[in-house]
Amino acid sequence: MRVDLFDFSLPPERIAARPLIPRDSARLLQVEASELHDRRVRDLPALLIPGDILVLNDTRVVPARLKGKRGEARIEITLLRVLGDGLWSAFARPAKRLKPGQEIVFADDFTARVEAREGGEVRLRFAFRGEDLRTALERHGSPPLPPYIPRESGPDAQDRTDYQTIHAAHDGAVAAPTAGLHMTAELNAALAARGVSCAFVTLHVGAGTFLPVRTEDTVDHVMHSEWGELSAETATAINAARESGGRVIAVGSTSLRILERAADADHVVGAALATAGPHIAGDEKVG
Repeated sequence: MRVDLFDFSLPPERIAARPLIPRDSARLLQVEASELHDRRVRDLPALLIPGDILVLNDTRVVPARLKGKRGEARIEITLLRVLGDGLWSAFARPAKRLKPGQEIVFADDFTARVEAREGGEVRLRFAFRGEDLRTALERHGSPPLPPYIPRESGPDAQDRTDYQTIHAAHDGAVAAPTAGLHMTAELNAALAARGVSCAFVTLHVGAGTFLPVRTEDTVDHVMHSEWGELSAETATAINAARESGGRVIAVGSTSLRILERAADADHVVGAALATAGPHIAGDEKVG
C-alpha cells in the first residue's frame, strides 16, 4: 500500500503535550455501523456488556534514553532491548564514530562499553547488572518520548509518571502502550461492576515504533522486532470469556499483536474485538 495514502495535515496545536486529568476524561470515538459518536473513555463500561473481557498490555517503559560522552563527543543512546548479562542493543546518535572497545560515560559511576556496531545500532555492555542497572537507569535515564511530543529541554520528571500505564509491571518497553494510558483505577472499578473482566499480556514496545516510514510502499518498510508473552492464565481467561459469549477487546495495537500471534494462523483477531475464532494457546512467547 502506498505510504502517501496516509498523508494528512495535523496542526501542532492539536497535539497534546500533556495527558488530561483524570486520564479517562480523554475523548473516545464510538463507531457504530455508519454512525459516529463522541464519547469519553470513562463511558467505556456502558459500551460493553457483562462477560466481555479487556486485554491490556502490562509492559513497563524503562528510562531508555541516555546522554553521555565518548571523550569530548556527546552521544545520545536509546536502549532497544536487553540481550542478557548487562548487554543491550541500542540506537546511538551519532554512531558512525563509535568503535568496539570504546567507553561511553553517562555519569562518574555509570558507563557502558561498545561491544559492536552496525549502522546506527550498537551493542553496549554496562558495568551494572540486574537491580543495580535498573537503579542507574532510573537515576540517569529518561523516558524516550515520541518525537511528536514537544519538549525543548527533553523529558521531565512529570513524564516519568505520565508516560506509564497504571498496569505497568514488567520492565522492557521503550515506548508506552498508549491506549492503556487512559485507564484509571476508577475506570477499572466501573468495568468490574459492569461485569467486564481484564486480562494482561506483555509486549515490550520497541524503538521501531518511533522510526519514520521512508519507503514509498508499506511492504518495503522493515520493522524492528519486539518481545512478548501471553500466559496460560490469560489464555484461560480469554477462552472462558469467548465460550460464554463474551467479546474479547484488545486495548491498543500492542495487545492486539500478541493475540494475533497466539491465535490460529488461519484466523485473525479483529482490529477492535473478536467474538469468534480459535482458542488462544497459553505460555506463548514471541521474540
